[in-house]
Amino acid sequence: MGLYADRILPRLIAWAMRTEELTPYRERLIPQARGLVLEVGVGSGLNLPLYGPQVERVVGLDPSAALLRRAAALAARATCPIHLLRATAAAIPLAPASLDTVVMTWTLCSLPDARAGLREMRRVLRPDGQLLFVEHGLAPEPGIAAWQHRLDPLWWRVSCHLDNPVPQLLAEAGFGALELRSGYLGAGPKVVTYMTEGVARPR
Repeated sequence: MGLYADRILPRLIAWAMRTEELTPYRERLIPQARGLVLEVGVGSGLNLPLYGPQVERVVGLDPSAALLRRAAALAARATCPIHLLRATAAAIPLAPASLDTVVMTWTLCSLPDARAGLREMRRVLRPDGQLLFVEHGLAPEPGIAAWQHRLDPLWWRVSCHLDNPVPQLLAEAGFGALELRSGYLGAGPKVVTYMTEGVARPR
């Protein structure tokens, strides 16, 4: 897994995340960020140019050194200070209640323990903070969900989880006041294109 995880997978992620179908999600979500921001799973930095003047600083966190090197080029051209940090969502090296906004875009599916990652995001948010997110996950149709459960063990080995119940995971991690939009992305396979986006706030 060393060569795949270190060299091949980061290139596949950077390529997949550039698809134009994802741009409207980014353009709706990222301008809502404010204050001190943590982006979990910053990847190659595609969100960085979209942060607006209401953002004081962005910490971009990712476990992949290869993806962070790609993000550095976009960070240098951003309109607000960007600090890139190699770390995992399960152990965010920031103080409790220190952030105004946490952002995650197509990140939850890649976490080995989504619940642990969300608990950490909840920990670092201020009581009046916000989690901005768009994620793919478990579809509402039983037939599609059954295929997601069936394929997930194999899919996770090469890419990410297919069947995260996103609203449920957020609630279990201590987030409430969910403002959600959901639906399928384009005409792709439904097992990988059920999207949930929105804003969640700490309870």
